[in-house]
Formats: sequence, structure tokens, C-alpha cells
Amino acid sequence: MKQVIILLIGISMCLTGLAQTDSTANTTDSTARPENENDTIRVGGMIIIKKHKNNEGDNNQAKTYKRSKPSRVSTNWWIIDLGFANYNDQTDYKSSAIQGPDGFAPGLGKDQFKLRAGKSVNVSIYPFMQKLNIYKGAINLKYGLGIELNNYRYNEPILYHTSPTQVVLDLDRNYSKNKLAADYVTLPIMLNFNFTPHRVKQGFGFSIGMSGGYLYSSRQKTITNIDGKEKNHDDFDLHQWKLQYIAELGLGPVKLYGSYATESMFAKGLDQRPYNFGLRLSNW
Repeated sequence: MKQVIILLIGISMCLTGLAQTDSTANTTDSTARPENENDTIRVGGMIIIKKHKNNEGDNNQAKTYKRSKPSRVSTNWWIIDLGFANYNDQTDYKSSAIQGPDGFAPGLGKDQFKLRAGKSVNVSIYPFMQKLNIYKGAINLKYGLGIELNNYRYNEPILYHTSPTQVVLDLDRNYSKNKLAADYVTLPIMLNFNFTPHRVKQGFGFSIGMSGGYLYSSRQKTITNIDGKEKNHDDFDLHQWKLQYIAELGLGPVKLYGSYATESMFAKGLDQRPYNFGLRLSNW
């Protein structure tokens, strides 16, 4: 997987370099000319048609038409995803890797790892995304760079121990908050299909692709009646790299996103495959 992530980062750097050297221009349709060329003025990508005074004595009027084609490369700044986080738990809780003497979560089952409905959230922030026009603005390559923040809030009072990593049920304290946070630097690459290529904003279309992420921070945060607020920073045997399928749907001003990881977010023990979905705040 490490090689895949490095390949994705390399592709993004090449595309970003292309974007910095590419130039864009609005062009006019040379085949669409007014009937009387002497009554027109061309200014860049604009055609000004002059109309003379009519029989009723109206003043001269001018109508302006603008035709443009999609830019070769366009940039969208500061995209924000606001959504929900969860995982598909495929763990075999009867296995020795879980229930053995040195198991990852002895005595625990799927019920103890259930998340609080509506409380586990995903927030992603992309300083930029770029769109490379492949075919008439209808097919594009989208890529960017950002951070993905995931908070998994548990119903049950489970506690992560370290060295070695082990999850236990803590019944000695009352928990008012219990969450596992996993944050990644992420690189998305998508193929975009735009059904309204001449709309800069509020277009209709969808995108599909892959995203590679690198875990840069993870921690368990708890608030209990005895010890108050505590944070335990550790990797908890989480995978350092994360590869996931991603999709985006544009419905005019409304943008939706979703993702699903290709494998468990844990390197051993638990088989929990995270997924996210929600609202994307973006110009395109």
C-alpha cells in the first residue's frame, strides 16, 4: 500500500506542476457571426452587436454575448467536508487473536464496539483541489491535498491500553465521553463527469476515485467521574497508511461525498473498515 500512496502523491505533484504552467483563455465561436459584420465589435471573447435607431426613434442599443469554453485547469480553494464516521465491523470475535490470553480485546464483542448514533463525525479540510479538463469540460481529473479528521465515539466504556495494545471494558468509572480519534494527511484523485460543463458553479455531475492517507495523529479521549478529562496519544496498532474508495455527487448547489476503506483501520486484531459520508462545501 505504501507504494500506491507514493505513486498517488507523485501523480498529484506532476499535475500540480502542469497546472502552474498551463494558461487558459476564453474563445469565441468563429462560425457563429452576426449577419452584418460591420455592426459588430469583437473584444476578446465578447461580441458586441450594435442596433440602429428604429422607426419609433429609440436610441442606439447594444447587446453583449459571451461564449467561453471550460478552462484547461481550474482551482477550487478551501473545500470542507462535514459528515458522519462509522465502520463496517467484520471482526471474528471468537478468534484467539481477540479472545486469547494476549488477545486484542478479551471478553469483548461487536456490541461493545458499537458507536453512538450521530455522534461519530468526519471533518476533512482541503486547502485546494484542482480540475484538469480532459474532454470538453465533461470529463475531468480532480485531485487535491488535505487532512481528514475522524472521531469514533463509543457507547460502552472501553479503554485502550498500550505496550502491548489491548482493549478492555472499564466498569470502575462512569464515562461521559469516550472517543477514538484518527487523523490523516490525505491525497484524493478522482475522475469527474460533468453534465453541465459550461457552468462554473452549481453544476451537475459525479466523481469517483481513490484516496491515499497517512496517519499523523491518533488518541483516545475520555471524560470520567473520577479522573475527569484524559487524552492518551498512541497509534493503538492502527494502520499507518489508509487507502479508500471515494465518490462525490454534485446536485447544483448541493455537494455530497462518501468514502469506504479497502481494509481494516487496525493493523492487527480488529477488522473494522471505516466509511464516511456527508455534505461537501465546494464551488464545484
